[in-house]
Amino acid sequence: MYPTLIEIFGQPLPAYFTFLLVGFGLAIGLAQRQAKRFGLDHDTVIDLGLYALVWGVIGSRILHVLADGYFWDYVHLCTDPSQVAWQLTEARCAQVEGVWDAAANVCRPAGRDCFAWAAFWRGGLAYYGGLLGAGGFGLWFLRKERFPIGKGIDLVGLVIPLGLFFGRLGCFFGGCCFGTTVDAGAFGAVRFPSWSAASESQWKRGLLPNPSDVSLPVHPTQLYEAAGCLLIFALGLLVVQPKKKFDGQLMLFFLGAYAVLRFVLEWLRDDDRGLYFGLSTSQWIGVGMLGLIAWAWPKLRRAAVPS
Repeated sequence: MYPTLIEIFGQPLPAYFTFLLVGFGLAIGLAQRQAKRFGLDHDTVIDLGLYALVWGVIGSRILHVLADGYFWDYVHLCTDPSQVAWQLTEARCAQVEGVWDAAANVCRPAGRDCFAWAAFWRGGLAYYGGLLGAGGFGLWFLRKERFPIGKGIDLVGLVIPLGLFFGRLGCFFGGCCFGTTVDAGAFGAVRFPSWSAASESQWKRGLLPNPSDVSLPVHPTQLYEAAGCLLIFALGLLVVQPKKKFDGQLMLFFLGAYAVLRFVLEWLRDDDRGLYFGLSTSQWIGVGMLGLIAWAWPKLRRAAVPS
């Protein structure tokens, strides 16, 4: 775990956002090359990628605030910080510039912060929110630019898993999105360092005596998802694209494959991400995605016109 890769002129360079930007850059570059290959306007693809980065961050942050279980904390940070309780030690409370409440044995915010909900650089992004935010704007943008929508969304569906591969590597180095505990000798088991998200979560639940301890062994779910996304990318590029029968097929393939991957991995994740009727937010969205695919696939297949 290396939340800060390096420091430049005394300023930390966060691993998560570094990998995220690398993934976006490579995805946009590949989409541009594919657009040139098929005789499409590659400049529009570059613009789409840059807008998608902005709207993806906005959408992913909004879904995090609304669905990951922190909504009322963000509200109270603005209206009444005394109702916010951070389960930290007294020493850690001082490090995050909080105020120690000895009576309740919790850490409180030092003051009001009505914009904490927007501070995405502090962590807290939900992927499906980014997909919905960037996807909604992207459809509008492609229509505005009179770009073939079906071919455009296929370009996006091809490269998104490549970007996700790097994004999940960033999650691993940042320590977020960690998995459930496993035996120390289990294949792939990892321990995160003291004061990591995993060790703090395990301490809150009584699994560790102190959050300054190294975490118990957990599933490296970030790496599982990275590997799965790389496989989805390879299948899309080498199998689905050469045999494509209709525009939109690549995007539907990606949405379906990722929905299944994410649904399974959610059972192995142990970070806070919101649970509703026994399923996480991402699992419910994945179920919705599979329903959309079941409706759209035959519809688009029938409407396909040989070119």
